[in-house]
Amino acid sequence: MDNLRWISTFLDAQAAELGAAQNTQLAYARDLKDFADWAQLRKLSFQDIDRAHIEDYLVSCDAQGLSQATRARRLSAIRQLYRFAFEEGWRDTNPAIQIKGPGRSKSLPKTLDVLEVDRLLTAARTQGRSVTDRLRNTCLMELLYATGMRVTELVSLPVSAARGDPRMLLVMGKGGKERMVPLSPPARAALAAWLICRDDIEELAHQKGKPTSKFLFPSRGKLGHLTRHWFYNLIKDLAVHGGVAPNKVTPHTLRHAFATHLLANGADLRSIQTLLGHADVATTEIYTHVLDERLRELVLEHHPLAQTDQDHSDDSDDASDSQ
Repeated sequence: MDNLRWISTFLDAQAAELGAAQNTQLAYARDLKDFADWAQLRKLSFQDIDRAHIEDYLVSCDAQGLSQATRARRLSAIRQLYRFAFEEGWRDTNPAIQIKGPGRSKSLPKTLDVLEVDRLLTAARTQGRSVTDRLRNTCLMELLYATGMRVTELVSLPVSAARGDPRMLLVMGKGGKERMVPLSPPARAALAAWLICRDDIEELAHQKGKPTSKFLFPSRGKLGHLTRHWFYNLIKDLAVHGGVAPNKVTPHTLRHAFATHLLANGADLRSIQTLLGHADVATTEIYTHVLDERLRELVLEHHPLAQTDQDHSDDSDDASDSQ
């Protein structure tokens, strides 16, 4: 098989056997296609590549200025490919198994404080070309902040999950894993209002002979529902209108805010892990560091002793200047 056939067969197996999400498959495809292009320039087939070749590829990625996280992700994709090839009998060895990766940086996720989230929610209620847009935007934002869903999970929600004024939503997460997430009263109210509007629109479409949508947030696009890219643009626009720095706001920022605010108000890590759909609680533990950093900033900014120390430092500087 040629290199691209290796990749397509591997991706098909990932989808069939592991239920890999579309975004995961696209990421694997991009990374492995880059590796295949690198190999093709050197007239190498995946069948003949050895450990030294893979290490040379990673060096070339570093020379291109690719981030530590990107290089780690590409090595992970190559490892998965060769593990699959070994299990299928395409290779007698896995040349990537002993390569030490660059690791991933431990930078803390960006989050928002409660006031900034309130501004975004207010902007959602007031921004939009029509009442329909405003009801939809409000529902999207209230659900995202109330549940901590990934944006892909949010925009692809089936409308059946929202029927009957639910207290909980059933969410399909990564790898086809389901979880229940509770809804806050504002989120339930926003959902109920949007459902009435959405159903009216769908009924009109049905009367015109158009098929009805199975999604809570339908779209005329290929997927049948709103896209991640569309929602990214929406939240940036809401940030501008809400007076929140747009560079602080992404769909994932609200997921981080959901977790951080829960932790700050006494929720335990295991509960937050379940709500976020993390496979490992170690992933959830990053939010303890976010909270620690936020508390440290609050102390330095507002504690009287911290202010006193700063004043003394300023006085000392003044005294040395006068001498």
